[in-house]
Amino acid sequence: MTQIRQPIVTVAGHVDHGKTTLLDNIRRTGVAESEAGGITQKISFTKVPLENIKRRCSLIYEKNIKLDFPGFIFIDTPGHAAFSHLRKRGGSLADLAILVVDINEGIMPQTAEVIEILKLNKTPFVVALNKIDNISGWKKQSEDLKENIEKQPLNVKLNFDEKVYTLIGSLHHHGFNAKLFYEIVDFTSQLALIPCSAKTGEGINELILMLCGLSQKFLKNNLRLGEKARGVILEIKKEKNMEYIEAVLYDGILSVNDEIAIASFSEPIITKIRFLEEILPVSTKFKPVHKVIAANGIRMQLITSYEILPGMPFITFKNDLEKIKEEFKKEIFEKIKTDDEGIIVKAHSLGSLEALINLLREEKIKIISAGIGKINKKDVIAAQTNFSLNPLNAVILGFNVEEDEEIKNLDKSKIKIIKNDVIYRLIEDLIKYQKEKNDEIKKSRLMELNVVGKLRILHNFLFRNSNPAIFGVAVESGKIRPGLTLINENGEEISKIKEIQHENKQLNEAVSGMQVAISLPGVNFERQLKNENFLYVNLTENQFRNLKNNKDLLTLEEIAILQKIAEIKRKENPCWGI
Repeated sequence: MTQIRQPIVTVAGHVDHGKTTLLDNIRRTGVAESEAGGITQKISFTKVPLENIKRRCSLIYEKNIKLDFPGFIFIDTPGHAAFSHLRKRGGSLADLAILVVDINEGIMPQTAEVIEILKLNKTPFVVALNKIDNISGWKKQSEDLKENIEKQPLNVKLNFDEKVYTLIGSLHHHGFNAKLFYEIVDFTSQLALIPCSAKTGEGINELILMLCGLSQKFLKNNLRLGEKARGVILEIKKEKNMEYIEAVLYDGILSVNDEIAIASFSEPIITKIRFLEEILPVSTKFKPVHKVIAANGIRMQLITSYEILPGMPFITFKNDLEKIKEEFKKEIFEKIKTDDEGIIVKAHSLGSLEALINLLREEKIKIISAGIGKINKKDVIAAQTNFSLNPLNAVILGFNVEEDEEIKNLDKSKIKIIKNDVIYRLIEDLIKYQKEKNDEIKKSRLMELNVVGKLRILHNFLFRNSNPAIFGVAVESGKIRPGLTLINENGEEISKIKEIQHENKQLNEAVSGMQVAISLPGVNFERQLKNENFLYVNLTENQFRNLKNNKDLLTLEEIAILQKIAEIKRKENPCWGI
């Protein structure tokens, strides 16, 4: 008879919506209280045997439900970042997911991101509408959740209904037909919403029953153990002089004497297991074992652990290297495709890299290089090369990764490193930066051909009256360069700037805020400029039109100069206007 394994259930959602507390209530532990700041710091897995599930959920007995699987493996994740690397070939490592949403806050940006990853990995999920006890006036009046909802006072029920319908609308926007669990007709096309309170335990029975029912009805065929042991690396940990691997075994049976192949970006890493442990039921502790049956949380000491990366798949090795290479190639490289040009992307694990790449693709952002681990010297050099080809691509995007020590002293003035541990913020920051950089490049090109500048004459600094006139000016806005023609406030041409000097040094350019001396050939200062206060860089009609059509790139000061020049020029030609 084929052995049936435990379904793997991932608990995911927005920070502080109660994921760990909800899981605590299911498994009857107290992890949430011990987490730093009440936020899960790392992935944790819990094995909950079927007898524990039955004890926790009285409805299984009441409804006489037959369950053929041995329990659940629950995986709690920090936000969504680690959740995104819980994946395997063909989709998600999780068989099911619980999406935890605070009913009072609704779909937050981080929640929306988790939904997109669930869709990407084709992971079936239910929505736990948590914190119903925080709805004003809510009271527990029945052990039956549906009955309790119906028994709420009218104003409380209306408030509850409004929150639920708002969430249904948000989920519809993401492509889901969501309904309260007791209104579901077809679980294959409708998404179940289970109102609950991780704090009081209300609705937890119904949530567990829903997980059991979905697992029994829809997952049973997917839970049959395969011949080979397969898993995903979660973390590489070091304690004192010992290094060990935490992983999820999602298929087959793994023995302590087995040789395993672990995927990498080059050749598979072939290594033997030195020491094997499995997670204890409803515990964070491990026990040494000779073999582990999937699904399970495991810890391994390996003969070789060099270059092993989080998120990478592993499989038992039976002298079938070419077959394994082909499998890993399909699992990794077919999903992580790069372009001939684009930005550089780094992430902390294979799955998070894959999730980031997919979300960048949706934004039509090209990627020239993608990898796992810290941002290193090679990445910086690649970004610098990008700058010479396209400055917009001189970007290194780091998802939940740090910078290597070796790059601290490198020149990074021409490149941009953008880091964040939340994907949607990372992509928002990238889009914002690329827009600003693009505007900066467009403005630079615009201003090379169409210079605007306003000068205030410093009458106390007259160095020479004529042949040429040399005097001080303050650049009030814009800039000036030698060769540009200046006009006065009546639109009369004064002269072309011959030279610009500052502290006896000749300048090729003076910009807003500077005080410099300029020389104007053919000008008699006393006769022509004594009663003038301001001079402007002259613009042709074509230059004026170029600047006017790109007003969104100009500063308010530069727009004010344009308006002034238009006012001056209109005296001669009424067509000038802004």
